[in-house]
Amino acid sequence: MSKLRFDVVQEAFKKKAVEVNVPSAKPSEYFGELVFGKEKMRRYLDAATYKALLECMAGDRPLDAVTADGVAKGMKTWALEHGVTHITHWFQPLTEGTAEKHDSFLEYDGRGGMIEEFTGRALVQQEPDASSFPSGGIRATFEARGYTAWDPTSPVFIQDDTLCIPTVFISYTGEALDYKTPLKRSLRAVSDAALPICQLFDPAVRHVISYLGWEQEYFLVDEDLYAARPDLMLTGRTLMGHVSSKNQQLDDHYFGAIPARVAAFMRDVEVCGYKLGIPLKTRHNEVAPGQFEMAPIYGEANLSNDQNQLVMNVMQTTARRHGFVLLLHEKPFDGINGSGKHCNWSLGTDTGVPLLAPGRDAQGNLQFITFFVNVLKAVQTHNAVLKASVASATNAHRLGANEAPPAIVSAFLGRTMTDVLHKLITLPSDTPIDIAGKRGASVGLVEIPEIIVDNTDRNRTSPFAFTGNRFEFRAVGSSANCAGALTTLSAAVAEQLQAFHADVQQAIGEGRPLSVAIMDTLKPIISDILDTVCFEGNGYTPEWAAEAARRGLDTETNVPEMFRAFTTPSSVRLFTRLGIYTERELTSRNEVKWETYVKKVQIEARVIGRMAINHIIPVALTYQTRLLQNVRLMQEVGEEMEGNPALSLTREISTLVRELRSRVNAMVEARKAANRIDDLYQRACAYHAIAESLAAIRRPIDRLEQIVDNDLWPLPKYRELLFIN
Repeated sequence: MSKLRFDVVQEAFKKKAVEVNVPSAKPSEYFGELVFGKEKMRRYLDAATYKALLECMAGDRPLDAVTADGVAKGMKTWALEHGVTHITHWFQPLTEGTAEKHDSFLEYDGRGGMIEEFTGRALVQQEPDASSFPSGGIRATFEARGYTAWDPTSPVFIQDDTLCIPTVFISYTGEALDYKTPLKRSLRAVSDAALPICQLFDPAVRHVISYLGWEQEYFLVDEDLYAARPDLMLTGRTLMGHVSSKNQQLDDHYFGAIPARVAAFMRDVEVCGYKLGIPLKTRHNEVAPGQFEMAPIYGEANLSNDQNQLVMNVMQTTARRHGFVLLLHEKPFDGINGSGKHCNWSLGTDTGVPLLAPGRDAQGNLQFITFFVNVLKAVQTHNAVLKASVASATNAHRLGANEAPPAIVSAFLGRTMTDVLHKLITLPSDTPIDIAGKRGASVGLVEIPEIIVDNTDRNRTSPFAFTGNRFEFRAVGSSANCAGALTTLSAAVAEQLQAFHADVQQAIGEGRPLSVAIMDTLKPIISDILDTVCFEGNGYTPEWAAEAARRGLDTETNVPEMFRAFTTPSSVRLFTRLGIYTERELTSRNEVKWETYVKKVQIEARVIGRMAINHIIPVALTYQTRLLQNVRLMQEVGEEMEGNPALSLTREISTLVRELRSRVNAMVEARKAANRIDDLYQRACAYHAIAESLAAIRRPIDRLEQIVDNDLWPLPKYRELLFIN
């Protein structure tokens, strides 16, 4: 083992779990202590300001200057009690991360001294440099002005010495430059579209709420080993590395005992999360070695998405304190599972009724079936743009792989719901709907109580699966902002609900009773979705890809091509009519997606090329020289050379080095040609071919790793990276 690699591996093996400063109080007692929630509002705001702010949060009135000043005054008092010295507008630009610019409370007092000051204007609005963030041409380099504006529905929180204010981010010309703005527009659109349908069942309903429960998968690697892997440092994934003899084939890591150092990291993240009002609930080992998962209790979609962004930030910084680096790349290691972020999505009314769970009676079941079927129809109609919403250069390594949803958006319903839909087609429209509930199952041991079995199984190959009271959008990538997928899904559902309501109203106008009008409208939709988007089988098989194409589902696998689904006439109509994106916002976001794709593949291509030339080939030639010296010495003593392993290895190394050099040179020339293409879409397509070629460059490197003396190999290997002590 090379001295560098030996040193970093030994250092990694010596790591001890960092002591976690867990509060002596129960989590429920310090939950949300760093969040300016309703309890803090009541304590620090006067009655008039508190009432006005609640009305603003509920969407009943805009935030006026007087209320903003009153809120800022109370926030400042609370923040100073916690040692806060700075404020920042915390926003989500089109980088898949978050952004913040810190300003101190300090201002001149007019008498030669300084004073801490925080006004309503500073709370409500700031001006970051919009030209330095991806904008797809909306902002040129010389056009810097952009604005952040407070989102009162997402509470302000404290991190370290800074008061963080969740905001939207828009350009000087009014276009959204972030994820939050379109998400909030889409949540309003789906509520507006769902409300008149809910009121057919209960006139008391005033608002429909979208819920999100995310499951965040991630890898941890020792920071010393990470620092010795330029590919991990620069791209987030290993561009080379032969699979470990033992990886996940024994299924022993999944749900296994959490390593002590990892458990300490998880506890630290949880404590931080609880203080920030994030209801983290689940932690466990994932399928691959070195892979783990964390998930909260579900919550309102906009807030839950903010919390996911915040948790990713907390995990990154906490990992470093524990001697780890957090990997959120969708496929950091070849040959084992990658990481996703399953988005569990559902709808409910402000009266507390879940819309995607079977009801308690026939009317409740009819309402459930109404929303259930319309969601599926929305997924069928817009399956191409839904796939585009989760596609990226990094998620391309998961989509279509044998551990993640295939690159075809279909829906799994389970046997119970599939049977229900088939029966509804044939039954009279006025037949009360009955849906089987959970059942008990005995394991045959008197000391073990009956297991309560759900009325639907789970299909791990389905990108969009019904799981009993929600849909699980499983194709979202680990590093992604959930808002991209949720905005598209919400838009598709809103459009379908509007069309459905219009058809039902027409049927009622023809004199049909409500339940009959609803079922008559649902039946042709049910027949359509059962024949197209609903699929209960194995989504990984080539037979399904052929069948999906026959059904009219989108089967595109080229990521730059997938993005074009956003600007088809049907997609433009979808988003613009609902007021979620303007046409300019849509086209600019595609520009951002293509540009980001190009840059990420370009970086990977540069890294693997330089590592091949500067790391791998010199080491291979050094080992070959050793072998040749051995051959020469054996010849001097008269040893027969025919069939000599040292000689055959030198020849194989020569072949592999020539192949590697040739493939790198071809890739470099392809990159130069791609860079000369002016059209961004065409350039992205050219880089798609380059991305495909990187696997061919990797193959000779991984073979050389098997041949070259372990003492010489310069990079930590998979067996060292994946298994945490």
